[in-house]
Amino acid sequence: MDKFKTIALFMSTVKTGSFAATAKKHATDPSTVSKAIKRLESHIGLQLFYRSTRQLSLTSAGQQYANTVGTLYHQLESFEDELKSANDSYTGVLKINVPVSYGRMYVLPMLCQFKKQYPDISLDVSFNDQYVDMISDAVDISIRSGTLADSRLVAQKLTPMDFVLCAGTEFSTLTNIDICNEGLISQPWILFRFKQTGKTLPINFSYQGKVIDIEPENITVVDDGEAMAEMCAAGLGLSLMPHFTAKKLVAEQKIKVIAKLDDFPGSGVFIVYPKREYLPKRTQVFINFVKSYLEQMGESPKHTWLKNR
Repeated sequence: MDKFKTIALFMSTVKTGSFAATAKKHATDPSTVSKAIKRLESHIGLQLFYRSTRQLSLTSAGQQYANTVGTLYHQLESFEDELKSANDSYTGVLKINVPVSYGRMYVLPMLCQFKKQYPDISLDVSFNDQYVDMISDAVDISIRSGTLADSRLVAQKLTPMDFVLCAGTEFSTLTNIDICNEGLISQPWILFRFKQTGKTLPINFSYQGKVIDIEPENITVVDDGEAMAEMCAAGLGLSLMPHFTAKKLVAEQKIKVIAKLDDFPGSGVFIVYPKREYLPKRTQVFINFVKSYLEQMGESPKHTWLKNR
């Protein structure tokens, strides 16, 4: 027995005074309503209505049941209406998780603009590079880079994840080298260490079809993308970095892109959210806002700012 549906039929019958009127209201037939009320009476072991050919009337038990259940039913209806209203409006809390470097360089300016445009949406934002279980942590929106595998989530690709080999623009000995194993292994390098695993990003990539795979000895290791880019600009060595980490310093002419690596299949920057049949308006509008913001920056699911390089 669908208890909530049956109670809804019961309360409508109390209000209308007939099975026929209740059936019309709920787009069903009188016999279906009558059987539902009988099942409810059987379930609680009490007669709720006196039935006659002319009218229905509540028994004393039916009146008590209607008083108590009716209050709860109307409270639930009111609460559902409030939830629906909140779901359909640009209000409420939006819990967002973003990676540190991409979050600071790309998402933070977006959030400032978004908040100005939608002041009634409260933002709860966390910046970290570690895996976040969006379901158990009740995260509404996450932006992730790399590859994705969680089948419980919906992922929309925002941009490719382009990797570039960079050097400080003032250090000509680093910016004029051959992109080959022999030309790269003797150079100083700044390597990125993943906090969650403690492993460094290997110097193993493809460039114009050539495979580069080296283990340099002269290295500086850092676990912050922005710090890695600043060290690169200071001339401490070559560095592999994603397009979003390099963009600002390239624009400021502090680092130079020596080479754009061949694409990594399946990788990208994604906006991710739990599978839901009805997304709140605040979630929908944020997804659309991020896409539009990136388009204005010249980035799309097919290319980043590196498209002409």
